[in-house]
Amino acid sequence: MLLLTQTQRLTLVEQVAYQIQGKIENGEWRVGMRIPPEPELMEQLQVSRNTLREAIRALTYAGLLKTRQGDGTYVCSSSVLGSVIEKVIKHTDMLESLEVRYALEREAAALAASRRSEEDLEAIRTCLDKCRQAAGRQDLKTYAYWDVEFHKMVIAASHNQLMGNLYNHITEALHNMVLETEDFKNAAFYHDSHDLLYQAIANRDCPQAEEAVRLYIEKARTKMC
Repeated sequence: MLLLTQTQRLTLVEQVAYQIQGKIENGEWRVGMRIPPEPELMEQLQVSRNTLREAIRALTYAGLLKTRQGDGTYVCSSSVLGSVIEKVIKHTDMLESLEVRYALEREAAALAASRRSEEDLEAIRTCLDKCRQAAGRQDLKTYAYWDVEFHKMVIAASHNQLMGNLYNHITEALHNMVLETEDFKNAAFYHDSHDLLYQAIANRDCPQAEEAVRLYIEKARTKMC
């Protein structure tokens, strides 16, 4: 016989925390944004300063918010899941991170080749062009940004929302990986393999798309070893 357990009512602090979390997860409060000051939030939520601070403290501990002394409180992750993934990746070996990238990007490339739209292709092409321009200027910071955006656009072209959400949470680690390992000596190779991936997606060639991912991941793996 299945026994029903008594439901627990949320405390006021938990209710406030869930409301704030909802604003973050639905995109109303984006990553990097400073949340409204205490007096404004207290008025909006109709709660005391202590209740609000407890809720913010809980969300800070969960990794969604970060308080900067004398500056305010900022959104630092778009979801609790994202915060957990980012913390794990920061303490993960780079080779293991690369293997996870390979698994995600290979499947995403195949899906993108079968599902992409013309708008997807245009977004991917734009990122490729920006990468080449930054490499030509030896601008590593800009190159790293557009390299990550290229991979994000390929993931987006898979039209798998869960995959996109997971991948977006590892992009900080990916960005740092590009900054730490790229010296432009192999830029031509990465441009060629990324062009190959773009062409495979444009031609709806799933096997070739997977092969293109294998090529640049193997190159990155070789540089680490």
